[in-house]
Amino acid sequence: MKKTTNTFLISGLLFITGLKAQTIQEGMNHLYADRFKSAVAVFEKLLATNPNNMDATYWLGQTYFDMDDNAAARQLYEKALMTNGNAPLILVGLGHADLLDNKTSDARQRFEAAITASRGKKGDDPAVLTAIGRANVDAKAGDFNYAIEKLKVAVLRDPLNTETWLQLGNAYRKAKPGEGGGDAYQSYKKTLEINPAFAVADLRLAKIFVTQRNWELVLQYLNEAITRDPKFTPAYYELFFYYFFQRQDFNEAENQLKKYIDSKLPETDIQDEYLYGQLCWAHKDFDCAIDKAQKVVSAEREHTKPKLYKLLAYAWSDKGDSLLALKDSMNTQRNYNEAKKFIDQYFEKERPEDIILKDIELKAKILSRTSSSPDEIYDTYIKGAAMDTVLQSKIDFLKKGAECFKAMGDSISRNKEGDLRMEIIRLRANPGQRDYFDAGFAYYQGKNYTRSDSLFTIYTEKYPDENFGWQWRFNIQRALDTSMEKGLAVQPAIKYLEILERDTAKYKPAILSTAGYLAQYYANILKDKVKAVEYLKIMLVLDPTNETIIKYITDLEKPPVPKQTTNPKTKTPAKTTATKKATTVKPKTKAVVKNTSVKN
Repeated sequence: MKKTTNTFLISGLLFITGLKAQTIQEGMNHLYADRFKSAVAVFEKLLATNPNNMDATYWLGQTYFDMDDNAAARQLYEKALMTNGNAPLILVGLGHADLLDNKTSDARQRFEAAITASRGKKGDDPAVLTAIGRANVDAKAGDFNYAIEKLKVAVLRDPLNTETWLQLGNAYRKAKPGEGGGDAYQSYKKTLEINPAFAVADLRLAKIFVTQRNWELVLQYLNEAITRDPKFTPAYYELFFYYFFQRQDFNEAENQLKKYIDSKLPETDIQDEYLYGQLCWAHKDFDCAIDKAQKVVSAEREHTKPKLYKLLAYAWSDKGDSLLALKDSMNTQRNYNEAKKFIDQYFEKERPEDIILKDIELKAKILSRTSSSPDEIYDTYIKGAAMDTVLQSKIDFLKKGAECFKAMGDSISRNKEGDLRMEIIRLRANPGQRDYFDAGFAYYQGKNYTRSDSLFTIYTEKYPDENFGWQWRFNIQRALDTSMEKGLAVQPAIKYLEILERDTAKYKPAILSTAGYLAQYYANILKDKVKAVEYLKIMLVLDPTNETIIKYITDLEKPPVPKQTTNPKTKTPAKTTATKKATTVKPKTKAVVKNTSVKN
């Protein structure tokens, strides 16, 4: 069950008078304020006096739920049911446990049995209906519309029950995420009309405006909750996180944390070390953060909450980053290895539905800095993108993965970069020039020339007048045909040169390089001197004093050497200077013009 900062148990469910009301109310007040040990002590004292006190039994079980000890709550309710077989609230409590264990059919049977057992002459018992509503609102497997149905009946039967109105507001929000805020707002406001000291309603109102990112109203309602009840612990807890995350005012966050801890006294909680550990991390005191978190792990052992492992993973990873900047490679790797140990533990122990995108990003970062395989890193980014429901967020996350692989630099990583960029192309309704270019270039760097060429082919089809597509098709084909014998790069080079010549000043180096390549191809491979000279003259226009270019043009334009004549007497060739073989001009690109390579 979620902590009472998310789901709240409020006075008013049971209409009790006299000393008993004060005693149970005392336990409930502790429960609302997250003082779980104090709440347990109150309810256990009541049960020691009267083991058949079903109200105390019910609330003790609810306290166990809030302590995330569902097994203890179930055991308590099952034991109580053995001696009180028709106790409606205990049936609801067991149904609540069933929902938390995803036994929805069993839960519904218990709820309906509790309604039947508690039904009187005036109709269904509003207290039982409210308990059913709360159970369904609290559990992820709950039926929120069923909760609304029962809670609406309950408020008609008991319109002054603050707990019923509160749970009705919670049900509206759960049943209609993003849409039920208005109905929820009215329900929470109703509780304050009934009981102006009802601090929990302000906290729930603040939660509405968190989803709307209206931080001014969030702060207003949290402060109103404290005004209504200066010992209302959950409000300080939320204020700590407000100043920590939203304002990044770590001094004020620490101030709110101290108030949070003071409001729980005389209770103490080792988990508070975790909160201080977060402050240490925020101040970049990673050793302090590690020390605080490790204290909690040592105390909690097998009961350690997953969030502790996440804090340790962040602290070790960030410490590794700081050492990396100092070029302390040995200790840097040790820190990243420690980070991996803890991120693995976090993912092993955390519920899948509670893992957020930032967790996936942290894991991928740590994997990229340890001996993890590229496939594992790639799968992590794919899984993270699949988690997000917002298209642009998916794309942004995949881009981070692509940049991660790009930074790694080796050919395998560059191919994985290309794969992630291909996922971006598949996600976009209309991929742009940069999408195709980045994917194609990543594959080129990974020496996957076939996939690279397919992308730059698409690029040239979509943007035929842009030079980049032709440039990289030219480069790819040169890489595939290093001897030039197949002539693969010729057509891309011709088209590339055609576009470059539209701005000879801007593209002078690329023109010289590309024309030089074509001159070399026609002179040496096709033996087409005329065509070779044509490209050499393009170069000469841009570099008119280049003696090498002039020499090659002169050599290629020389008339052909006459064929060897025969001496009629000897029938043997006459020995003349013409017997020397005519040499083919082999202009090499680097000899034609310096810096002929084309760079992006």
